[in-house]
Amino acid sequence: MDQFQAALFDMDGTIIDSEPYWMTAERELVESFGGAWSEEQGYALVGSGLWNSASLLKAAGVDLELDDIVHQLSDRVLAQIEEAVPWRPGVRELFAGLLDAGVPCALVTMSLRKNAVALAAAVEKEMGRPVFQAIVAGDDVESPKPNPEAYLKGAKALGVEVGDTVALEDSAYGAASAFSAGAITIGIPLHVGIPDTSVHEMWSSLEGKTVADLNTVWHAHRRQVHS
Repeated sequence: MDQFQAALFDMDGTIIDSEPYWMTAERELVESFGGAWSEEQGYALVGSGLWNSASLLKAAGVDLELDDIVHQLSDRVLAQIEEAVPWRPGVRELFAGLLDAGVPCALVTMSLRKNAVALAAAVEKEMGRPVFQAIVAGDDVESPKPNPEAYLKGAKALGVEVGDTVALEDSAYGAASAFSAGAITIGIPLHVGIPDTSVHEMWSSLEGKTVADLNTVWHAHRRQVHS
């Protein structure tokens, strides 16, 4: 086999720089209950499961059930994305290359499915054709990132072995999930750092990156894994 078989993309922070939208939603919700929410608290949640985030918001004074917190946050973020999609550099060009090469893609996110579906639709509109053949969202898994479940499900949904995939992640939680699942993992940190031990390679950006670059990473590290 000379090429990786699928690409698995995280959403928030990897495809779009939506973390500021999440932080706005968190801050507004906490403040509506008379509390305070700092940037540091927001950054600590980047890449984690929504129900985990909701429990911390509840502890900060949000007097709602966890499911209600999750849906209020998600709706507020979705409203901001509908106003402006904050694409990360190079991601649309990489999508075009993957489409032209016939490489299947999955969206693997801890956001709710309704947000993931909306983002997938925005990507399809931008690219003029569907990009994702599968979506695994936060409400599709029993155990959120950093557990490997989400990435294992993403590979299975595309009908490929997870070791034959390349995963792209911006957060420590997400990278740990992909890496432990067995995907060849590329970290593209944005708002938070990623330990070197959770990725096979670290990139500063997707700008200028191609399918050939993904394949080079997969080929090099897959050989190490299977040597």
